[in-house]
Amino acid sequence: MHAPFELADIAADVLARLRERAPRVHCVTNSVAQQYTANMLLAAGAVPSMTLAPEEIGHFVRGADALLINLGTFDAERRAAVAAALAAAEAGQKPWVLDPVFIERSAPRAEFARELIAHRPAVVRLNHAEFASLSGGGAAADAPQRFAQAAVTVVALTGDADVVTDGDRRAEIANGDALMGLVTAMGCAGSALVAAALAVEADAWLATVAALTAFGVAGEVAAESARGPGTFAVAIIDALYHLDRATLRERARISLAEVSS
Repeated sequence: MHAPFELADIAADVLARLRERAPRVHCVTNSVAQQYTANMLLAAGAVPSMTLAPEEIGHFVRGADALLINLGTFDAERRAAVAAALAAAEAGQKPWVLDPVFIERSAPRAEFARELIAHRPAVVRLNHAEFASLSGGGAAADAPQRFAQAAVTVVALTGDADVVTDGDRRAEIANGDALMGLVTAMGCAGSALVAAALAVEADAWLATVAALTAFGVAGEVAAESARGPGTFAVAIIDALYHLDRATLRERARISLAEVSS
């Protein structure tokens, strides 16, 4: 088990690898989130692609290093794109992230998310309401660990503190700022950053902890100069672009918890 202070260095290492390797992340994401998600990926050092066209999405995913599937816009075009993207990702053994946005508000959307879980995403990033809908229960106690073990995935449960567990390990990340909840596509961008980290770090739990730590620290840095949500939306892109090891070491607030077997 890594010590909390080591995880800040691992986050810096993952960010350095992103900048060095420039992995491509293909995003099937919310129509209102595409531009912002692309800009956040570019700021981190990754390369985004976004096409949904059925005749070419398989080619894009086969050439990508990781895949994001975000259910924010649950239309027929994206459902068809998800099927083609998953087939290509599975054939090429590409890591992928599921972001089951708003499944608590729509039974068909929730059922589709459960079908996707059977395809074993490397990471499921979701909030407490989405987790309750997907799991059929709340996120208290060891529920995230049990879900991670059953689904053979990493659960990244976002909230006042983000919880990341693979069923055997559990980290809590207390970084971030309230302004992050006032910018459209912020969560989508965070999930894309997790996908980018998976492209350069084989341990999905470490990749997720690294990505969400960097994301939260960048949010805190951005909030210090922002005058509101509008300036914050730009400032966090700049903060992520300039984020360095010293800042991560100074600001990362990561704690580890015992996981019962």
